[in-house]
Amino acid sequence: MNPRALAKRVAFVGFASLIGVFFAVPMLWLVFAPFNGKPTLRATPSNPTFDNFRRVFERDDVLPALRNSIFLAVGAVAIVIAVAAPASYALSRIRFPGRDVFLYVLLLLSSVITGAAAILPLYLLMFGLDMIDTFHGVWLALAGGMLPTSIFILKDFTDSIPRSYEESARVFGASSFQALRHIVIPVIRPGLAVIGVWGIVQVWGNFLVPFILLRSADKSPAAVLMYSFADEAGRADLRSISAFALIYTLPILLLYWFVNKRYGFRFHGGIKR
Repeated sequence: MNPRALAKRVAFVGFASLIGVFFAVPMLWLVFAPFNGKPTLRATPSNPTFDNFRRVFERDDVLPALRNSIFLAVGAVAIVIAVAAPASYALSRIRFPGRDVFLYVLLLLSSVITGAAAILPLYLLMFGLDMIDTFHGVWLALAGGMLPTSIFILKDFTDSIPRSYEESARVFGASSFQALRHIVIPVIRPGLAVIGVWGIVQVWGNFLVPFILLRSADKSPAAVLMYSFADEAGRADLRSISAFALIYTLPILLLYWFVNKRYGFRFHGGIKR
């Protein structure tokens, strides 16, 4: 290896290491702080204890908040999959003028008009539909934000399925819905897994939409509850926050572990060639 190539490689490894350290420090805090008797913003282990977790579970609202998060995630992702699968199938098989432009514009708008930019019209819409402080209102709001990307991803999986599969089914009298159910969906299951994992992560970490649309304290998910951890003086209670943050992260880590074990993150759309 010549000196110039070696210098470039060393520079790249050094830069990648710095980026890795930058992202690793918060993870180290998440590992050490929950077991620290007096946690600070520094990621240093000291005074190991499990008392922080006891303090968290002494609260009556922790388990309901985790249950609400699961309820919101499962409901929103179920809506996304139920709508995105047939929509992506229709967009993949039916050609009409401007279809590709429509898909890219839909994806672009869903990426630009998000978060705080969309919360006011979203609130007014839910208020007009009388869906404020309802779980199904949050389901629809979260699912609507994820649908364009989900349809775009699933369409790529559906495009790779040979049309001859469906044509063979049609010869035997299968309808479009039967072809979707018995031929397309079993083949694009890895794509559905991608959408499922991505959607659950998006809903699980969403704070703004549930905070605005859910007014009752007993309906708050874990992402909203975390902001209520404070001591008598109104300061952030790092002992409870750190312990709850670790508890809050575990379901997502378990989900990634399960999907990695099941698929190995080697997702293929359509037929393997």
